[in-house]
Amino acid sequence: MTISSPSEDRIPVIVGIGEIVDRPKEITEGLEPLDLLEQALRRAEVDAGAKLLVEVQSLDVVNFLSWRYRDPEKLLAQRLGIGPEHCYYGPVGGETPIRYLHEAAKRIARGECTVAAVCGAEAQSTATKAERAGVKLPWTPFAHDVAEPKRGAAFQKPLAMQLGVFRPVTVYPFYEAASSAHWGQTPREAMVESGTLWSRYSEAAAQNPNSWLKRRYAPEEITTPTADNRLIAWPYNKLMVANPSVNMGGALLLTNLAKARAAGIAEDRLVYPLGGASAEEPPDYLVRDQFYESHPQNAVLKTVMDIAGGNGKKFDAIELYSCFPCVPKMARRTLGLGADVQPTVNGGLTFFGAPLNTYMTHAACAMVRRVRGGDKLGLLYGQGGFVTKHHALVVSKVPSRDAIAQETSVQGEADRNKRAAPEFVTEASGKGKVESFTVLYSRGGDAVHGVVMLRTADDRRTLARIPASDHATLAHLLDMNRTPVGSLGEIAMAADGVPEWRVA
Repeated sequence: MTISSPSEDRIPVIVGIGEIVDRPKEITEGLEPLDLLEQALRRAEVDAGAKLLVEVQSLDVVNFLSWRYRDPEKLLAQRLGIGPEHCYYGPVGGETPIRYLHEAAKRIARGECTVAAVCGAEAQSTATKAERAGVKLPWTPFAHDVAEPKRGAAFQKPLAMQLGVFRPVTVYPFYEAASSAHWGQTPREAMVESGTLWSRYSEAAAQNPNSWLKRRYAPEEITTPTADNRLIAWPYNKLMVANPSVNMGGALLLTNLAKARAAGIAEDRLVYPLGGASAEEPPDYLVRDQFYESHPQNAVLKTVMDIAGGNGKKFDAIELYSCFPCVPKMARRTLGLGADVQPTVNGGLTFFGAPLNTYMTHAACAMVRRVRGGDKLGLLYGQGGFVTKHHALVVSKVPSRDAIAQETSVQGEADRNKRAAPEFVTEASGKGKVESFTVLYSRGGDAVHGVVMLRTADDRRTLARIPASDHATLAHLLDMNRTPVGSLGEIAMAADGVPEWRVA
């Protein structure tokens, strides 16, 4: 049986990209997020070379946290003079730009809209400086009556909150330590891999005119704690974590192939979304089965490898989400890529900058430039929460017959690979085996306390503190030549009702 190709009015194509970076000389000159969104979209229209904004029927706005509006998607539509049928402002999540791009492409493929826009912006640098200086910004009034968006901390257990392991910078180290131990690495070897990988991100950022930090950092600069590169949560220094203090906006415009050609857009400017996948974990990270791999991440990446022909090496360019080193380190192994991987086209959340949920909007813009420049197949992988939400999209120089129409969710595949998660307990005693760990540091560089994730003698899970005064146990955790994962110690309840652990 012959399968007919879709008509050109059902083939989605990215035709315009726009970015803006705002570095005001005076705080009050800083652009608010709505300004950045509007300017990024207008730049995307200029890039497309066709008057498309007035025809946008699908508008997705990535959640932003630096300022709060009531119905920002509607305010943006009013600024643009449009009334899109699909007008959406979504929840928190670093994967959402790729999700929205994929969903917009599917709307076009289903014939539900002709022109779609995806955009995001943050002005955290200006907002923070204004707050610290006590300066009132001449922006749209802050919507105090609008609820703050739910972030990862809202879903965590009280013991995690009490021990300080409820923020990304203190949770991702659990994946870092568990995965490197699973791969047979010493902490020193894991640190070398992180530094080398992050140096490659910085090298890409140095060549990107839109980056916040435009210089290459050597691996040793990244991994060595200094006054300017302080330890935050073992093993992560400041240069190994996302940098949200930026002012940026990014946007992409999509249409169908027939309209793009009718508008006279050159063929070498067209980039085709082929297909992708999504899956997620429960938002409470303590109910997961283990911390050395992510089943949703694996399912998503294996699906996009199938789209590419069954091999991660088929991709000419990739963007692996880079809030912390453990995420691209796990991803490149699932993709079957070596330690010499070039993990980014954009520069990473440390060096390009992390406009919170919308980094991948900019990564998608960078990928479009790469494909226009000659790369044939690109992978965009976004991640949100605490290794929680995953979405990947394949883009190409040429269209595919039917990949964009495939089912997006691979949740079933992810769930089939999960094992039973251990019961979590807040009180424990006796022997405890280290499943993972971190050590939290003050701004002055002193250890505040350590936190171990433990399996008890009856194989339940708990969290336990190591006081800063327990130098022997902290030294055991921080031994660069031998991982503490798997080691045994004694659990005892402290006077404040928190479990504490001491190495045997």
